[in-house]
Amino acid sequence: MNQSDILKLKDQLLKKQVELGELKQSLKTSAATVVLDQNSVGRLSRMDAMQAQQMAMEVERRRKNSMVQIKAALIRIDNDDYGFCEVCDEEIILGRLSIDPAATKCVNCCD
Repeated sequence: MNQSDILKLKDQLLKKQVELGELKQSLKTSAATVVLDQNSVGRLSRMDAMQAQQMAMEVERRRKNSMVQIKAALIRIDNDDYGFCEVCDEEIILGRLSIDPAATKCVNCCD
């Protein structure tokens, strides 16, 4: 993998990082506490709101996990460790990194 490929992947990682940051803002209202006042909201509406809240919380958990993976990948790029499998230390093929630029394992070492 050459330096041009690494710069393209770094740009892809940075764009994804911005997208995830914007997603955080939109999730704030969805993950808000559900009001349990039966006079203002019916039981089914409240259950729907609680389900939507749980889904938003799961999306936020995954968003945070992706942010951690992206930050780690950017650190590996800066340290010239990017693109190598953490298990076998072989180079990860460009096709795999194009699909998931934060990948840490080659195809052979994936579970």
